[in-house]
Amino acid sequence: MTPYGNSGPASPKPQGEGGRQAISAPGAPKAIGPYSPVIRAGNLLFLSGQIPIDPATGALVEGSIAIQTEQVMRNIQALLEAAGAGFEHVVRTTVFLADMNEFAAMNECYARFVTDPAPARSTVQVARLPRDVRVEIDAIAVIPET
Repeated sequence: MTPYGNSGPASPKPQGEGGRQAISAPGAPKAIGPYSPVIRAGNLLFLSGQIPIDPATGALVEGSIAIQTEQVMRNIQALLEAAGAGFEHVVRTTVFLADMNEFAAMNECYARFVTDPAPARSTVQVARLPRDVRVEIDAIAVIPET
């Protein structure tokens, strides 16, 4: 086990106050602070911002914005799958970029993962991101209640 990942099956925690359920996944980085990677509330999934961390090693993925975006999207995909969802359930994302000049390259990679109709999205340039990465993306998804 690394400080950023876990092994074994996805680990939903029992529903807590207000029907909220925390979800984590072996194929995505483990939370490194006081937050949950995913919170399920009814049929809504709220995914915390993902940065390009390799869940197998806990190391940051270095390289171009395309390489970093690819890892972020894979982390989101692993979290969605652990919650019984996929990109077809995503209704909203927020993309945080360190440099808006890298928008086109990020967008090309992002487009390979999302499904039609594409989710609503905001993209903003920020002064700094955690661990000085180039991109962070969060998401909201709606899945059928079970």
